[in-house]
Amino acid sequence: MTLLRTVLAVDGGNSKTDVALVREDGTVLAAARGPAFLPQSAGAEAAVDVIGRTVRRALADETAAPPYADHVAAYVAGADLPVEEERLRAELLARGHGASVVVGNDTFALLRAGSGTGWGVAVVCGAGINAVGVSPAGQVARFPALGRLSGDWGGGHYLGEEALWHAVRAEDGRGPATALTDVVRACFGAATVEEVVVGLHFGDLPADRLHALVPPLLAAAADGDAIAGSLVERQAEEIALLGVVAMRRLGLLAAPCEVVLGGGVLTARHPLLTSLVERRYAERAPLARLVVADVPPIVGAALLGLDRLGAPPESYTRVRAHFLREEDGTQPSAASASGSFSITGER
Repeated sequence: MTLLRTVLAVDGGNSKTDVALVREDGTVLAAARGPAFLPQSAGAEAAVDVIGRTVRRALADETAAPPYADHVAAYVAGADLPVEEERLRAELLARGHGASVVVGNDTFALLRAGSGTGWGVAVVCGAGINAVGVSPAGQVARFPALGRLSGDWGGGHYLGEEALWHAVRAEDGRGPATALTDVVRACFGAATVEEVVVGLHFGDLPADRLHALVPPLLAAAADGDAIAGSLVERQAEEIALLGVVAMRRLGLLAAPCEVVLGGGVLTARHPLLTSLVERRYAERAPLARLVVADVPPIVGAALLGLDRLGAPPESYTRVRAHFLREEDGTQPSAASASGSFSITGER
């Protein structure tokens, strides 16, 4: 009897780390969620420690020792440069997590999860913002994605900071009035925006609470607040710029191309942001088809791992079906196995 090989899929992000142990036939043997994956601030060793702890949680065995799978497919935030990918790969190999290891940026997993062709462009706008493009021939276009240092603008944390910046200036008179002043006060339960600033400065308020400002920021923009509206306009512009530039670099603007959108800011599908993004792509890349993955990025990591094993087609359908059930609690239909839908709701 031939033993089926296994993949340890990893989706490591700024807020959580998902792992899944997947058999070559597409059966998900175990899965779990762990804390944030932060190699750039905590170091490669600490980040890989998170993977190990999360795998043991998935296996419900704190004494489980590697190897955990035949192949490790780790697609993670904080692997923004080739040297960072190699450091994490070397650490995973040194720990013996699997006989073979591939480490890539998490945008590759988003693209694989949402694209029906396996190539195209993926733009993620979650805590931060990033994009990747892959041509049909396998050429890659990517960005350093190191924040303002590398020319980036946007993502949930940055939008929260911008909302706070405008709110405090409106409160003390240096800037124009904006509904964001009340948004910040309400979100943090504070009497003044200055109170929030001081609390963040001394660490009495957690900085990650800034993410919570994004939904009310979008609502304020939809209600006509000029400052909030300008921030949403800028965010839509950056989302479009990343995708269009990636397509241009790869020569993909002259033919139909999927653009997979992911990350919490985009997958919330706020009507205003969605319409602004659609409009910009329609103007600059009219042949692009915007899609949102209907499965989480861990599926993309698993599919890339199955690609490496040369798994049969039915394996991919089985993995998608498993995570579709996890997402909505229902049995998925055969039609949903394509893995994506148009941002406007058209399959």
